[in-house]
This record gives sequence, C-alpha cells and structure tokens, in this order.
Amino acid sequence: MSDASPAGLTPQRHRRPGSHPAAKGSETSLGRTRRARRVNRTLAAAFPDAHAELDFRNPLELLVATVLSAQTTDVRVNQVTPELFARFSTAEDYASANQTEVEEIIRPTGFYRAKAANLIGLGRALVSDFGGEVPTALDDLVTLPGVGRKTAHVVRGNAFDMPGLTVDTHFQRLVHRLGLTEEKDPVKIERAVGEMLEPKEWTMFSHRIIFQGRRVCHARRPACGACPIAFDCPSFGEGPTEPETAAEYVTGNEREHILEMVGFDSVGRGEDS
Repeated sequence: MSDASPAGLTPQRHRRPGSHPAAKGSETSLGRTRRARRVNRTLAAAFPDAHAELDFRNPLELLVATVLSAQTTDVRVNQVTPELFARFSTAEDYASANQTEVEEIIRPTGFYRAKAANLIGLGRALVSDFGGEVPTALDDLVTLPGVGRKTAHVVRGNAFDMPGLTVDTHFQRLVHRLGLTEEKDPVKIERAVGEMLEPKEWTMFSHRIIFQGRRVCHARRPACGACPIAFDCPSFGEGPTEPETAAEYVTGNEREHILEMVGFDSVGRGEDS
C-alpha cells in the first residue's frame, strides 16, 4: 500500500481537528512509520534548501558556533562569530585565550561567562586529548565542555556527514505534535524517531523539522491552515485552520513556495478567493 498523500489535495481542507487516527490512538506502528516517512518527503519538497543555519567553514567553527547557540538564536550567533573566528582560528587559540576578551566578543549571545569558559576548556581538551582536532566519535564529542548529544549530532551531521537526529526544542515540539512519539527524554525521542527513518535521512529530517518549527509550526500559534503536512498531523487545529488567517503566520524565505504548495495561487490569496 502506498503511503503517499492523495495527489492534488490541499491538506488543511481535508482534515478536521481530532480526526486523525494518531489523535484517536488507533494508529499502528507501521502506520506511524509510513506517516513519518511521508512527512519527511513532504518537508523535503517544502524546504529543499534546509540546512544548519549557523555560519561555519570547518568543524571547529561549527562546534564553537553550536556551543554558543545555547539559549539564543542562530541569527545572534552569526552576528558574533565573524569577529570570534577571525581572532581564534585553532583549538590552540581557544586554549590560550583570555577569558575577558572572549566574553566581550560573545556577550550578545547571553550566558557569556559560562560560554567563554566552555570555549576555553573546549580548546584545552581538544589540544590535550585530540591533537587539536575535532573528534568525530559521539562518545568523544560529549566529553568536551559545553557539548551534549544535540551539539555532537549537529557537528557530526554537518561537518562530517555522519547521520544523527538533532533533538532541539523545535524537534521535540514537532514530533510530539505529529504524534511520532510520546517520549520526553531527548535520547529516547532520538531513538524512537530514528527507528522510523533510514539513517541516511536523519540529519536532513532534523533540518526539515527545525525549518518547519521556525517557519510554520510555531510554539504559540502554529499556522495549521497553511501547513504542508497538515494532512499527516493529529494536532491540526491547535492554530488557526482558516487558510487566509493561517497564511499570515508563515514566515521565512520559503513562504511563497509553502503557500503555493497548500493551494494558494499567490502569496496571501487562496485559490478560491
């Protein structure tokens, strides 16, 4: 049986709040797996350029940027890293850095004292334990100051092309709304969702879900009526379902493309208007 969405459907117009099998608790494990893969394919069409939104040129820069991204936005991190990377380009540079200097550069990212200490400690650990190079093994990466599984997967997936699911706040929110897992622990979420997808899809699925969370499925007011995966979402109805209203909440460079996907013939105007 095909798990493709019916061709030509405008998803938000073919789903009533609470009508999805997952919402009723009647979805099988196979059905959930097929749905997860269908969601992945739909999001691939919605966000063909999904990627890590931190600016970096090498594994060390990505590692540093990801450590800085805790409790702040990628945009804010990208504002400070040009100066930081110009001043500190190697693990040795961070290992011997003056903490006050690092703090002043990264201050806009918040928690700058702790982050500066982590960057210096990270540099020292890289020098002493890994020859000044960023390791690729997950177990090695998580020994570094300020680095957990989420950061490790970001680095492995985007600097070394090693599959991993990045379970950040957007990812957790969306997989719960999609009913893909009820697990709360990030490691258990990672394993549960990972079982539904081929490993080669893990990194890109993370990017696509995060893009969806930032642009469409917002925490407070998801754009349900203009969502490309509404047909597969048991939480459809948590946000506005009327297409023209929902369209106002879709953001990002992909906005026009997404609205066209869900049945708008031009941005902000439905096909039946």
